Amino acid sequence: MNINLQEIVKSIQKRIDFSGAVFVKSKEELLLKQNFGYANRSEQIENSSSTRFGIASGCKLFTAIAICQLVERGEISFDSKLSDCIKHNFKHFDDKVTIHHLLTHTAGIPDYFDEEFMDDFEELWIQTPMYRMRTLKDFLPLFQDLPMKLKVGERFHYNNAGYILLGLVVEQASQCNFDEYIQKNIFDKAGMTNAGFFELDALPANTAQGYIDFDDGTWKTNIYSLPAKGGSDGGAFVAVHDLEKLWDALMSYSLLSEKSTKLLLTPHAQENQEDYYGYGVWIKKRNDAVLKYHIMGYDPGVSFHAAYYPDVSINVVVCSNKSNGAFDIVKGIEEQLIKTKTLE
Repeated sequence: MNINLQEIVKSIQKRIDFSGAVFVKSKEELLLKQNFGYANRSEQIENSSSTRFGIASGCKLFTAIAICQLVERGEISFDSKLSDCIKHNFKHFDDKVTIHHLLTHTAGIPDYFDEEFMDDFEELWIQTPMYRMRTLKDFLPLFQDLPMKLKVGERFHYNNAGYILLGLVVEQASQCNFDEYIQKNIFDKAGMTNAGFFELDALPANTAQGYIDFDDGTWKTNIYSLPAKGGSDGGAFVAVHDLEKLWDALMSYSLLSEKSTKLLLTPHAQENQEDYYGYGVWIKKRNDAVLKYHIMGYDPGVSFHAAYYPDVSINVVVCSNKSNGAFDIVKGIEEQLIKTKTLE
């Protein structure tokens, strides 16, 4: 199967000019490790399995784990009202919004980047300089005075602003900066040695630049396309094997109790017939059973997709420093796993 996976990934890579790292591992063995393209095109530094890549919204799982940890400690509850957790006045927000609603994208609050009708993330920074976006509070002016979009609990509406608010809840409850909390209570505990929240204008060694390609063959980096520093809705950097360590720690109950882990992985909201959302994680069902838990993220110069298949304990992680490509690679790998009946 390893040979077939290699051939499939190489074929997709050639077709879409994929740049990044691919990692597939079962509980027993490493099934695939491949790297393509450059972490730094100007210096011709190649991507490797230890290269750190941005993962955009893949970070929402970290935020959800942090919230669950604070619930376990009795600092907050899933039924806690947002208005009781943050010392900030959102004059148009419904008082019924709870932590659970924010975790499951059912709060109905406005978003600073609403993916239901916006598709150009760079437009955000025309009026608000991206280089000033370095703390969670910096995002509040983008949505704090907007009216509610939906009634609380009305339906699933993917919402980045909700996870910014959850990050502020983490800061308020822990009395610690969000990135420092995640580093100490998730990255360090799980052994995610390459993971971190880094500023785009001060990236550490072995970190991939994000690239935006144009039809005429030219390109630019994404340094002026994203907030200077990521936060609770997205923007951390990881190496592919960091995600394997995360799932190992999560499924062995090293980060949360068994009860909290199962709650995090419970389908709380439904997007369509097969796709559900837990706390910070997507859940795909097939024949009424869970096929995979997965997280993903897409930004200018970033595409990321990671999946964990619980029945066979297989991790698939694909990180790219281009705006697309990760989904195609994961789809090809998954189709092969199903074809070979690895995934029943």
